[in-house]
Order: sequence, then structure tokens, then C-alpha cells
Amino acid sequence: MKNIQLIDGAENAAYNIYAMPDEDFDLMFPNGQDIEFVEDFFKRLGSKRAGEIYHACWPRRVVKSEVQGIHGTLFVGLKKQKKKHYPTKRFSDDGASEF
Repeated sequence: MKNIQLIDGAENAAYNIYAMPDEDFDLMFPNGQDIEFVEDFFKRLGSKRAGEIYHACWPRRVVKSEVQGIHGTLFVGLKKQKKKHYPTKRFSDDGASEF
């Protein structure tokens, strides 16, 4: 299992973390990327398969104090605002760790 953090644009966003099977993680974050935008994910996999993976996360929320690593970040509804900061969709490649 891998952990993903979901970040959306809501003012009261909780930035929850969800456990995801490795196979689903690899579909959401292909080619070693650790950043994804939900719009790109749905476009790449199609509505049906992406929806199955996306909605399967909700019952697997992880208590933040018990998290042992975050393996990926999924931005929801923030593509316009955030995509320019993550052109390679890899946190470490984009200088984001220098913020």
C-alpha cells in the first residue's frame, strides 16, 4: 500500500491522506511521478476506471499521526493554479522541495 495526499481548493480542505494499493498507485502516478492532477488522471484512464480507483480511496483514509510516508499528491480542481509549479509531475524535479 502507498499513501497519497489529496489537496483540493476548498477553504476548509483537510488535506486528507488515503492508502492505495500499489497497482492503483502505479496507474495514478505512472513513470515515477509523485504529483498528479485529477483531470489528467481521468483523461488518461477514462472516466470509468479512474472513477473506480478514485472512489475506492474514500474508505481507506489514514490517520495523519499514523502515516509513515506520503508517496504521492493528488490535486483536485487546482490544475490551473498548480500545474505550472510541477511541470514534470515529480516533486523533487521541480524545485518544490526548496519552497
